[in-house]
Amino acid sequence: MELKPIKIELASYPDEVRPIFLNANIFDSNCSPEAKVIFIDKDNGYFLKSAARGMLEREAAMIQYFCHKGLSANVLAYISDTEDWLLTEKIHGDDCIATKYLEQPKRLCDTLAERLAHLHSLDYLDCPIQNHTERFLARAEHKKMADTYDKSNFPDSFGYASAEEAWTVVEANSHLLKTDTLLHGDYCLPNIILNDWKFSGFIDLDNGGVGDKHVDIFWATWSLFFNLHTHDYRERFIDIYGRDKVDEEMLRLVAAVEVFG
Repeated sequence: MELKPIKIELASYPDEVRPIFLNANIFDSNCSPEAKVIFIDKDNGYFLKSAARGMLEREAAMIQYFCHKGLSANVLAYISDTEDWLLTEKIHGDDCIATKYLEQPKRLCDTLAERLAHLHSLDYLDCPIQNHTERFLARAEHKKMADTYDKSNFPDSFGYASAEEAWTVVEANSHLLKTDTLLHGDYCLPNIILNDWKFSGFIDLDNGGVGDKHVDIFWATWSLFFNLHTHDYRERFIDIYGRDKVDEEMLRLVAAVEVFG
């Protein structure tokens, strides 16, 4: 995670979070056009995220839910006024694109598969977001109408020749998507924190909720390809996760939804 020192105007931040800035070094930790993230280097560290009003409500709920399960940081404050603010504790460790993890790709692959299998085994009945599949498909339809189809970010094995071809797959098969598994929703290497190979927690849980396990499996295998620059670990991941629990056609369906951005 790249951190750039910055100076801030304290008056532009909510009263509730201003005391944390006292005697702290502040860093830009932004990685998204939709939200701004700063790291507050004080105590064990804090992250403060801001976005348009209402944009962080879902993420705040999912982080707190995962925290109760011992899987994420603690939410210290969620403030929704003229804009949204989300303050969380820093999770100790490094994300999985740290060099020390990428240098051991087999171990990394196995660790990610084991953690995902564990996540997917957990009870979800009290999850605050029970409709991931509905939102997943609605977002894809909205993006389709906005003509945002782009297959360039996906492995060739999931490539579609056109937006029409991908949407034909979605229309014919979307009813097969289940809503029966607790998901991270964006299960990629940068969103998993390890502390010397011991799992510390998940971050960026805005897309989490109860949905179809193949969404997480798709993103895991895609991220291994993207970050390791090879398809070599895809089958290994599926073997460790549990090949008997993975349907390749469902992965192709998820890809057809995801190419719309």
